[in-house]
Formats: sequence, structure tokens, C-alpha cells
Amino acid sequence: QAQLVESGGGLVQAGGSLRLSCAASGRTFSSDAMGWFRQAPGKEREFVAGISWSGVNTYYADSVKGRFTISRDNAKNTVYLQMTSLKPEDTAVYYCAADHLGRYRSAVPSRSSDFRAWGQGTQVTVSS
Repeated sequence: QAQLVESGGGLVQAGGSLRLSCAASGRTFSSDAMGWFRQAPGKEREFVAGISWSGVNTYYADSVKGRFTISRDNAKNTVYLQMTSLKPEDTAVYYCAADHLGRYRSAVPSRSSDFRAWGQGTQVTVSS
């Protein structure tokens, strides 16, 4: 069974950095587009960043553009989210997700409905 497991979350001061990892198992994800989403308390889940199956194309929410970088290592079945210049408003549970139709899409997916497999999430807390 396909499984995504996030790690790397924690407590960091504003201006700091964290790197999240998402380890995929159960099948190969090299043809999947991958994405990171987040959900803050009392708010809806929102798209953060996405990467194409090849890793060539990426897409970011305006709120994180220039501060976050998504990347992938298909040999390790792992996706990363490097987060820098963190702000208190980045505090949320961060989720990794996989789109098994990624190889057939012309653009990097960014809608929750595009992703079928989800991890359990990792908490990121940014203190001011």
C-alpha cells in the first residue's frame, strides 16, 4: 500500500530554516507529481509547493515564493521542502501529497483534488 511519511518539522524562531522530507513507500512515485500543502488551526488546507514527476518544473504559492524550495530525489523516493526566512504565519501542519497522474499533466498540479495519496503531516511552529 502506498504510504507517504513526512519528517523534519519542529519549532523554529522567525527567520530560521527547516527542511521537510517526505519518504514514499509501497510503490514507485517517480511518475507522480508531488506537492506540499499546509493547514493552520482554524483555516483550510492550502497549497504550498508542487513539483513535476521529472523534477524539472516547480510551482509555488505566492506566500512562499522566494523562501521555500521543493525538490525530489526519485532514486530515494523522497521529496523535500526547504523552508527559509520562516515567519510566524508559516505555522501549520505540513502535508506531503502524490498525484499518480502527474506524468500526464501539462502543468504542476496545485489543487487538493489532484492528489490521491497523502501523508499524516508534520507540525511546523514558527515563534516570533
